[in-house]
Amino acid sequence: MKKRTLVLMLISFALLTMNAGAQQVPGGKDLTGAWMGKINPGAISMRVIFNLSYAEGDSLVATLDSPDQGVKGIKLGPVTLDENRIKISAGALLAEYNGIIKNDTLIEGKFTQAGATLDLNLTRLIDEFSLNRPQEPVPPFPYRSEETEFENKQAGITLAATLTLPEGQGPFPAVILITGSGAQNRDEELMGHKPFLVIADYLTKKGIAVLRYDDRGTGKSQGNYSSATSADLATDAAAALDFLKTRTEIDPSAIGLAGHSEGGLIAPILASSRKDVAFIVSLAGPGVKGEDIIHRQNSDISLAMGLSPADIKESIAVNRKLYSVLRKEPDNARAEEKIRQTYSKILDRQKVTGAEKEEAMKQLAAGFNPVIFTWYRYFISLDPAKYWEKTSCPVLALNGEKDLQVSAELNLPAIEKALISGGNSKVTTISLPGLNHLFQNSETGLPTEYGEIEETFSPEVLRIIADWILDL
Repeated sequence: MKKRTLVLMLISFALLTMNAGAQQVPGGKDLTGAWMGKINPGAISMRVIFNLSYAEGDSLVATLDSPDQGVKGIKLGPVTLDENRIKISAGALLAEYNGIIKNDTLIEGKFTQAGATLDLNLTRLIDEFSLNRPQEPVPPFPYRSEETEFENKQAGITLAATLTLPEGQGPFPAVILITGSGAQNRDEELMGHKPFLVIADYLTKKGIAVLRYDDRGTGKSQGNYSSATSADLATDAAAALDFLKTRTEIDPSAIGLAGHSEGGLIAPILASSRKDVAFIVSLAGPGVKGEDIIHRQNSDISLAMGLSPADIKESIAVNRKLYSVLRKEPDNARAEEKIRQTYSKILDRQKVTGAEKEEAMKQLAAGFNPVIFTWYRYFISLDPAKYWEKTSCPVLALNGEKDLQVSAELNLPAIEKALISGGNSKVTTISLPGLNHLFQNSETGLPTEYGEIEETFSPEVLRIIADWILDL
């Protein structure tokens, strides 16, 4: 589950564009080319590339690439130079970059956004940057891959999907892949990785059909993701299940769900109300209340980043108060104002300076946006146990021991307890050493590693999933 906490998060480069400005290059400095650095606003680190080139009249212009987000060519501007100083403005991002040109290969500087200033040193790239993702499959595939779509009649939307079918007539067992929180495409693409593409490729080669789809309002799918709760998204998964049951290549009695992170909550929401779900694979799925998951996530990530236990405790106490306001106030506009007022009073009691308070309020606005209040309110209030208790199909629940976003220690026992208390003994839980939230072999488990690890998804976990499904 991607972090939705009270921290400054960069505004998505993918959603914003702006016109480039122009400035004559003084002193004949040749800065053209690609310059790469890393922004680290907290738990998530992100590589950025500024591409500098000349436009008409020998003016310098810039575009931005975010390789970890799969975004290229975002226009920036204006670009200004003053002796050994460079400034790249990005007004629509509420950001700018100010750097000192040290030499032909290094610019040292700061990236400022929404009141926060971060170090960002840029190094000139000699060769074109490319991500190495050795597990990502490339065609031709030894199976059938079909672009398709299905309708969620309840929501009145059509969802775009890819169905991969093993060679042969079938009927085949099938699995529906359900993404984690945040609007994602059918490959669950993030930080330059496509884990659902890798999973679908592996399982289909093993004789299991796989359906993966773009989240509503994402890719080629219709709908509005920002107003959807986990319960709403469960109706999308239900529509996927109904669609697969119409396919003659699929065994209708052997269709299961594999949900990652929040997808591991959506799966039991659906399975608890329908008996035609053949199985569930929970990949870092939640077993305890959403607010407990978020507080544990903040604690684990903060400790791994070196923050003091006292500071972490204080931060969680503040968040509890803000979440309480959100939970009690159903109107998002009023909730936003009440949260601002509550946080302002907390800062006043802490006796912070005027400048510190102004920056903190900007970070609140950037990291706790009303756009996500509907989802957030539902998530922090929900106890997954009530759905797991009503789930009767076989369940395989997997977590990485180094998962700092959905703790294996906290959630796996809760899932097992809820299933057994509901009379379901067909549960297997496995905590996997060395693996993070994306099921990559990792050093620390911190989200800062996700994009830099070449492995997309542990081969061991792929084998465990396939073997378990085929043994049912």
